[in-house]
Amino acid sequence: MEISPNSSAIQLINTSLQKATTAAEDISKASIQSNEVGSSNFKRQDILKPILSLTEAELESSAAVKLLQADTNMKGALLNIKV
Repeated sequence: MEISPNSSAIQLINTSLQKATTAAEDISKASIQSNEVGSSNFKRQDILKPILSLTEAELESSAAVKLLQADTNMKGALLNIKV
């Protein structure tokens, strides 16, 4: 079974998109009162994990884009050699 960089990159983008969506939903559901600043019900750990997940998703999508760019550059270099 052959694994292409394009399919790996697309899979990584889809995974990061799903992770970002889940994190955004978790952030929106966090129990923050109408007086957001200084609320006694607000717990940092409730929002810290989703924020870290958003950062992970950003890094994963960035890596996927770099993978696509590298694949494109490699194909371009191969075409230049054959011509």
